[in-house]
Amino acid sequence: MWGNKKGGSVKVETLIGQSTEIRGDIVFTGGLHLDGKVVGNVIAEGKENCVLIISDRGCIEGEVRVPVVILNGIVIGDVYATERVEFSNKGRVNGNVYYNMLEMAMGAEINGSLIHCENEKKLLEHQKQSKTEVVQDLPDEAEGQIPK
Repeated sequence: MWGNKKGGSVKVETLIGQSTEIRGDIVFTGGLHLDGKVVGNVIAEGKENCVLIISDRGCIEGEVRVPVVILNGIVIGDVYATERVEFSNKGRVNGNVYYNMLEMAMGAEINGSLIHCENEKKLLEHQKQSKTEVVQDLPDEAEGQIPK
């Protein structure tokens, strides 16, 4: 069930260990297995064959933008998955999940909205809309300080 999908497998090239905490954004290609903690965004640079595996000890405080996410740990932030998201029974998200295909085990938890996006174009429209809403909610004196 977890990661045993037809269509080939992705080689995990990067491992972030349990005792490691990274502060800052991570941009990767291929496979990334996270046992530690990331305070920042995790972004897949390649459009295809990119997978993020977050173990039950892994945690991300930031946005996740990866085609395939296999989640056993915690994400505090929005998840954008253009292909699929797989939640184990220990998977937790405090934020919105934008997905094309979703698989959840009993016990998984999402504290936010589930937004189905059939293709990447629709997903990008949601991203632009959320950025526009943030700028509109700012006070008038702060609006000129944020690049659009």
